[in-house]
Amino acid sequence: MEKPLIMIADDAMFMRRVIKRALTQGGYDNFVEAGDGVEAVEKYKEAQPDLMLLDITMPRRSGLEVLNDILAFKRNAKVIMCSAVGQEQVIAEAIRCGASDFIIKPFKDEEILKIVKACL
Repeated sequence: MEKPLIMIADDAMFMRRVIKRALTQGGYDNFVEAGDGVEAVEKYKEAQPDLMLLDITMPRRSGLEVLNDILAFKRNAKVIMCSAVGQEQVIAEAIRCGASDFIIKPFKDEEILKIVKACL
């Protein structure tokens, strides 16, 4: 069976590394990355990953704008929103817009793996 392609879109390279490390420990090793909202949409359309982890706060296009663009491109896209504590309203909006789930930063590796496995 082919391993799923997971896209990680976060403007912080450190955060992308943390997420990749956590997912690698869970057996995932097929990734594509984006560092801002515009790049995230372009790379999503190009790679068409099985799952996307999307930061809410990003330059050029916000996570919510990216989510809307991706869902317009692929209605059943699986997108997990990532946000910092205190962004509950934005998370609620993302879920209303069609996000699959969300992760609050900082998170434990087990949490992210559990949510990724459930979405895949």
